[in-house]
Amino acid sequence: MKKIIFFDVIFTFLLAFLFHNLYKYIPNFIFSIFFPVNESIWEHMKLLFTTVFFSDLFLYFFFFKKKKINNYFLSSFITSLLSIPIYLIIFLPIYFNFGENFIFSILLMLFVIILAKYFKYKIIRYKNLYLDIFSIILIIIYYLVFLILTYYPMNNLFFLDSINNCFGICK
Repeated sequence: MKKIIFFDVIFTFLLAFLFHNLYKYIPNFIFSIFFPVNESIWEHMKLLFTTVFFSDLFLYFFFFKKKKINNYFLSSFITSLLSIPIYLIIFLPIYFNFGENFIFSILLMLFVIILAKYFKYKIIRYKNLYLDIFSIILIIIYYLVFLILTYYPMNNLFFLDSINNCFGICK
């Protein structure tokens, strides 16, 4: 199990680099739902959620599908969702006081992924939750929120792409 957890963390971390620019190279409606469309804080939180969730999907279909693990999608949803506030609680004070730091952002993402995967493996140990169907519904709802806020972003700092000075899909 330790080897799978190590692989899971490394795979998730590397997936984030792939997903970061995927929409930029293949811009389309479907990719806009799952991958960042600009450099805003919001879009990077979508990146974090999607990276953690998609790596869990990959592991499920290639390693765990035949093992019938309880709460797998519940653990995936909770850890994907939880990764966002954990990242923001650490990132925002530093960002507002010192500005953007690429190395810090990358190391923080790695730290949050490690923490998320730790929680994931704790949650799948519970035997009596059986909430995977409910979790799949919540995941779909969450991506609907991503869709809406990608095309109709709020006019605030979280949605501002400070590099291109725009909100949502920058043209």
